[in-house]
Amino acid sequence: MHNRPILLVDDEPTNLAVLRKILEPHYRLVYARSGLEALTAVTQYQPSLILLDIRMSDMDGYAVCKALKNDPASEAIPVIFVTSLADLGHERDGFDVGCVDYLTKPVAPDIVLARVRTHLSLVKAIELEKSYRDAIFMLGEAGHYNDKDTGLHIWRMAAYGCALAEACGWSAEACKQLELAAPMHDTGKIGIADSILKKPGTLDAAEWVVMKTHSRIGHDILAKSNAPLFQLAAEIALRHHERWDGSGYPDGLKGELIPESARIIALADVFDALTMKRPYKEAWPLTQVVETIRENAGSHFEPRMVDLFISILPRILEIQAMWANREPSAGF
Repeated sequence: MHNRPILLVDDEPTNLAVLRKILEPHYRLVYARSGLEALTAVTQYQPSLILLDIRMSDMDGYAVCKALKNDPASEAIPVIFVTSLADLGHERDGFDVGCVDYLTKPVAPDIVLARVRTHLSLVKAIELEKSYRDAIFMLGEAGHYNDKDTGLHIWRMAAYGCALAEACGWSAEACKQLELAAPMHDTGKIGIADSILKKPGTLDAAEWVVMKTHSRIGHDILAKSNAPLFQLAAEIALRHHERWDGSGYPDGLKGELIPESARIIALADVFDALTMKRPYKEAWPLTQVVETIRENAGSHFEPRMVDLFISILPRILEIQAMWANREPSAGF
């Protein structure tokens, strides 16, 4: 059974009894016999789905649905109108106020079950995506837990990476995956001692060896999931410090042996770091940042990637401006 109940709303007990007989063997149900009762029940039970009669004595279904969609606490709950054949000419009215589907009286049991199952699957998919985003947010924040001065860096950098991936010819879905994966690139820093992460001066050789391990630690954490999103995040975590000329770490990969995802994020990461004010430095002027990136084409960065990034610089600056007034807790 679904964790949250289905709310059935109808002012005719006979109609409620019919729906109850169909759905009760499969789902937990709650009931309302008027529009006002329905609004109260939604507040009390937060149902996963609402089957709503249109013609009721106090508030019709349209008014109830409109009220639900105007309330942030209930706007995401899908509403299926249950209506007579005489009302079928008004489907547009129902969709205009936010319903997702119609069932026609007298209802057919197999159709009711199929529609309910479909819409609950969509609810589950939405909830799963929210859980993914929550996990991403937490892992991204964990990687920068001891780096409070970075603010929105990881979220803004991910947006830059998405724009650059699009310029590289990635599909819209692949770009979205990259934007979700990128904030987790420094997850491995949770395995680095505070004495190194918070050291005010330059790291010595031994400390730098330890610091470099964060890329492999992050990979090992994220690779525990078989989900494509976390596999991509693991790849980026492991390879975002590799350099085009082979001078990076952890494995000194060179050129196209470095995954394109990591090449994209490496550039986006450096651009954001240089344009960001930190306690130990001011934000660099844009001309200096661009010049530095150009100078590192062929050494740190893939030359083609640098050319693409410069070509979309207006878009990058739009993203930068969009994030300028966001709160650090806002995520993406």
